[in-house]
Amino acid sequence: MNLSRSEFLFNAAAILSLGLSIVVWFLGYRQAAIFVGLWVPSILGWMNFAAIKESRKLQEEKE
Repeated sequence: MNLSRSEFLFNAAAILSLGLSIVVWFLGYRQAAIFVGLWVPSILGWMNFAAIKESRKLQEEKE
């Protein structure tokens, strides 16, 4: 699988957020861990938005 630089960065941010959430959970800060864990779908949603925007830009350049 060949990821673009932005896709790699978004995925890295999502994985780091998940890891941070797990660490915070085991430190005993349950609510903070849930808050940080909710960043993961948000980051992945932004990745999808950026991919769609990039795809539309490439289509417009082809036309």
